[in-house]
This record gives sequence, structure tokens and C-alpha cells, in this order.
Amino acid sequence: MTPPRVLILHGWHGSPPGHWQHWLAGELRAAGAAVRFPALPACDTPCPDRWGAALHPELAALAALPGGGERVVCCHSLGCVLWFREAHRLAPAHRVDRVVLVAPPCPGSAVPELARFYPTRAQREDVLGAARDETLLVCSDDDPYCPGTGAAEHWGRPLGLEPDVLPGQGHLNIEAGYGPWPAMADWVLGRRERLAAAA
Repeated sequence: MTPPRVLILHGWHGSPPGHWQHWLAGELRAAGAAVRFPALPACDTPCPDRWGAALHPELAALAALPGGGERVVCCHSLGCVLWFREAHRLAPAHRVDRVVLVAPPCPGSAVPELARFYPTRAQREDVLGAARDETLLVCSDDDPYCPGTGAAEHWGRPLGLEPDVLPGQGHLNIEAGYGPWPAMADWVLGRRERLAAAA
């Protein structure tokens, strides 16, 4: 199987060493994948317009990477909300093959730094249409950044995404114990279909 071309989109405060996205970038490169892992602008005080403006050149660069493998986008937290916001603006040539959206926060989290990203005005057809083959939502049932109904209900149901729910795993970040995440590497590399069976 040809290794994929992968774009990793971090969330608020980025994904430093110790975070599963940082680990994932190294694992994928070791497996022969071409990886882009950009630092989005001012990640401690994120601006949706600046993040949106940064996303589209990254998608163009992803399409231009050599190798010809699948194009895969891997988002965590606010990176997922960015994807929801920008899905309707994707150029046809920048559509990807697969997307995984991990622990998207919800407006109910009442975090001032995230408030400007809502409402997303995301539409089911845009989010599903941004990836040719699959858009996978991965979340927990006790994410402090998505209180109340949780991401499975808040995002999954209206956007037509069948969620992989990992019970009791919080925000699926460093604090929740998500450094190395072999199941995620396997999913990105096309070796497994779901993540819920192997947190």
C-alpha cells in the first residue's frame, strides 16, 4: 500500500511533544508517509479567520506532496471546528480521501478563547463532501470541552457522522493519557477501520 499524504491540524495551544498528534507525525514519517504538521497562527489566542486563511494553502500543499497516496486530514479539538467552518470553502481539487475529527469542542464549553469559532454554520453535505471516502468522528462521553450531550450528539447527529465513542477518555489529549496512540496510526495508514475497540 502506498503511504498516505497527511495533514495534521492541532487545536487550541497546539500539540506539543507528549501529545498524540506530535507522536503521530513521527510514526507516520517513519512509515514512509509525507506529513504536514503546521503551527496555526497564534494558537494560544486563535482567530477563526486567520486559521481559515492558513488552512487552504495547507490543503493545496498536501495535494502537491509527492507519492500519490491517499490524502488524509487528522484534526484534534479546535482543529475539528476549523474543519467544520471551512468545509464549504474547499476547492474541488483540495478535497481529501479521509478525515478523522477527534474531540471537537462545543459552544457549551464557554471558553472565551474559542467563542469566536461559533457558530460554525456547518452543513452535513459540506462536511461529508470534503472527504471522498470517510469522515470519522472520535470522541469520549465525558469531554469537559463538550459538556451536556457530548460531541456524538452535538456534532455527530446533525452532520451525519457515526461516532467512535471512547468512554471516560476526556478530551483525548495529554491530560487524558493520549501520547502514543497506535490505533490512530493504524487508522491513518489504512490498517484499521475504527478506533473505539482499541483506545
